[in-house]
Amino acid sequence: MSWQDIVKAVAPTLGMALGGPMGGAATKFLTDKLLGKDGGDSKDLESFIIGANPEQLAELKKIDSEFKVKMRELDIDVFALEIKDLDSARALFKVNIWPQIVLSAIFITGYFAILYMLFSGGVAISESMRDVVNILLGVLTAAVPQILSFWFGSSLGSKEKTHSMKGK
Repeated sequence: MSWQDIVKAVAPTLGMALGGPMGGAATKFLTDKLLGKDGGDSKDLESFIIGANPEQLAELKKIDSEFKVKMRELDIDVFALEIKDLDSARALFKVNIWPQIVLSAIFITGYFAILYMLFSGGVAISESMRDVVNILLGVLTAAVPQILSFWFGSSLGSKEKTHSMKGK
């Protein structure tokens, strides 16, 4: 569990702010309140939160309430900013998705064509090139889940979250 996950679990408003457009402000607020110093960075915050005891985590919950009040005073809705940030990304995606479709299709088709050629014995690989081919295949294989999560995971999860936030 990362330190941001701990913050999200204990202090949801600060956790949301850390991952969105208010990340810098949330980090500064946390370092000021938790570490008691100006100019602390996320590395200092990470070591503190990962090693925090239950009393310090309870303090984090109290700081979350203070952050909510401070944001309300400034007329800033952290959750609305996060949704607005996601909506702007979705709006950009709605404009023209054909480049993403074409690139995804070319990549996946090429990937499986390369796999087929390698496993069917259609390509002879010299001993000196075996390591290079293994690295290339590993890099290509690592990219497949990213493409799949773009189309199915991330977008679907965002859509479900937005749907549940609207209460429908």
